[in-house]
Amino acid sequence: MHTNGMEENMKKALVSRSNQLKVTKPNDRVMAYLVAALSFLVVSSITSSIYIGIAFSILSGVACKQFLKQRANQRSAHLTQIWPEVIDHLVAGLYSGLSISEALSELANRGPEVIRADFAWFNNELRNGSEFTDAINKLRNKFAHHGSDQIFEALLLSKTLGGGELLNTLRTLGSFQREDLILNKEIAIKHGWIKNSAHISAAAPWVLLIMIGTQSGTATAFATPKGLMILIAGIAMTFLAYLWMSKISKLPVAPRVFRG
Repeated sequence: MHTNGMEENMKKALVSRSNQLKVTKPNDRVMAYLVAALSFLVVSSITSSIYIGIAFSILSGVACKQFLKQRANQRSAHLTQIWPEVIDHLVAGLYSGLSISEALSELANRGPEVIRADFAWFNNELRNGSEFTDAINKLRNKFAHHGSDQIFEALLLSKTLGGGELLNTLRTLGSFQREDLILNKEIAIKHGWIKNSAHISAAAPWVLLIMIGTQSGTATAFATPKGLMILIAGIAMTFLAYLWMSKISKLPVAPRVFRG
């Protein structure tokens, strides 16, 4: 009964992950188009200028797409935070007498939610006759994260060469990763104001444009060639300034030393 329950949970996790990957991109694209269209309608009605409305629709559509992209990239950021917890689960499993394969497969049921589907896939690969090393390397490439690379490399060395110090190695690795997390959080907090400044700097001129757009004559002024050039230049400068500030505030990503 327990085995059947584990298999059912793994199948549900795999199906859920597959459906998520299929649906995410089209929904994000549609959402960006809807936000752009809504911005055009609202701003055009407020300012009585379709040109200002078009400028806002472009900016809001791109901003929405960027926001959704950052939300999708949160998986990588989340992965960075959960690897020490994964190590704790592995240590507990190995300490209780499970093999390395069993301890990894058990993460499909008791590991962090974000990676359960991946380890369910790993367990399914082993059940289908894949070699442990091949399955680990495929799983390593699925995560494509330096934290998982370190864990899997330690497990592969222990599986291949044997080693009674695996538990101590994993505990030490977990301590190092926790220290890195604390340091990265401190740096992220100190650099957070740069991102906030980029958002405010990019939005402020356009908020002012909506305010003056309610006045009579603004729509006519921006319908002239000079007015259109100002709008186009404003869009271009906003993009350049935001990209520059985002690049400055972007924290370096730890390189992947061990690859499958």
